[in-house]
Amino acid sequence: MHLTTSGPLSRGVAARRALLPLTACFAALEGYDLACYGVTVPSLLGRAGIGADKSSAGTVGSMVAVGMLAGATLAAVLVRRLGSRRLILGGAALFSAGMLICALAPTFTIFGIARLIVGAGLGVVLPTVTAYVADVSAPGHGSRNVGIMMAGYPAGALLAPLLGTALLPDASWRWIYLGGAVPVLALLPLSARLLPESPVAPARDSGEPGKAGDLFGLGPLLARGVRMATLLFWVISFCGLLLVFGISTWLPSIMVAGGYSLGSSLLQTAAMWAGAGVGMVAGGRAADRIGTKPVVVIAFLTGAAGLAGLSARPPLWALFALMFVSGLGFIGSQALVNALIVTRYPLALRGTGIGWALSAGRFGAILGPTAGGWILSSGLSIEWNFYLFAVPGLLGAALAAVVPALRTGGAVAGGPGCPADRDPGLDGRTATP
Repeated sequence: MHLTTSGPLSRGVAARRALLPLTACFAALEGYDLACYGVTVPSLLGRAGIGADKSSAGTVGSMVAVGMLAGATLAAVLVRRLGSRRLILGGAALFSAGMLICALAPTFTIFGIARLIVGAGLGVVLPTVTAYVADVSAPGHGSRNVGIMMAGYPAGALLAPLLGTALLPDASWRWIYLGGAVPVLALLPLSARLLPESPVAPARDSGEPGKAGDLFGLGPLLARGVRMATLLFWVISFCGLLLVFGISTWLPSIMVAGGYSLGSSLLQTAAMWAGAGVGMVAGGRAADRIGTKPVVVIAFLTGAAGLAGLSARPPLWALFALMFVSGLGFIGSQALVNALIVTRYPLALRGTGIGWALSAGRFGAILGPTAGGWILSSGLSIEWNFYLFAVPGLLGAALAAVVPALRTGGAVAGGPGCPADRDPGLDGRTATP
């Protein structure tokens, strides 16, 4: 797994071997929790729903992103104070509690509040676990390990439409949400026992990033030599999360509106998430070899091309292929953006940097479901949904191509041939099991 053996990671072989599987499980729960809403929207709008219409469904779809904005901001502020491990466990408990409330919600208003809670937990966990995996990875393997961990995300998201295909519309949509709440009962105790704290120790003195005088960690991120890359990361995350949240919320409904059955639409969604998983793993491996930035650019362009192909209403076999390619590109691109961020910043800025980038990106996650709902209820042809989401893919590729190397304290970090994830660990040891 190419993880460092320094500091807290010396707890034992079992702990080191459990790191990637356990963190991938957290990512899988996040993927499932995100994808399950899009899977259940057709049922929520149906007779067995709880008073939802297309407009309110779009608003509730954005509630997760609003919660994630708050959660990601909280993670950026607290990661250096509390440590990664506590934030991961606490965030997972929070989003699982929200999923349980979703399963039991008597009204769509309470359901929307529960989705806000889910989002807050997801917003804490995703940036924290991404930075955590980068921190514990051996030099030169950060992008690959982040890609492997993030492969859990589409695996969980893939489970949601497959479970929906098996249960819906005959069974209640509530079972889909209950399925997102139960696994954490086993995952939290196991993780609390096996996951060590990050080698980047929580801040204890006034000189560490994240103190109030540094604007909750923004000061170092907006310093000279770092500012331009930070701002670009924020806009790129905006584009990536607009794509992920917009498509994942509305894709099954878009395909149903296009004349496909609910079962076929959910299988098409599953093909998209399968492509995302391949993109994350293959992209992470390619990033460690040729650099993360060019792989991010290629991923965005691939996603945009796949969406453009879907707008042409291809035959069914080509439709599934394009769904796979779209997922490989636009969902894989966001995971690779996260890898680019945490490997380009130096160790001391990783947690704060990814937290603030995802906080800024949540505005895209808020806009995506709302814009998709507006187009779907406007009477425009379904092609416009694909046009809407192809544009930020092109913009994300263009911005990723111009991300500069970081200059901190006179040194260049993240430049060609010198990625930040190749820096030695805090104690200088770089051994791998």
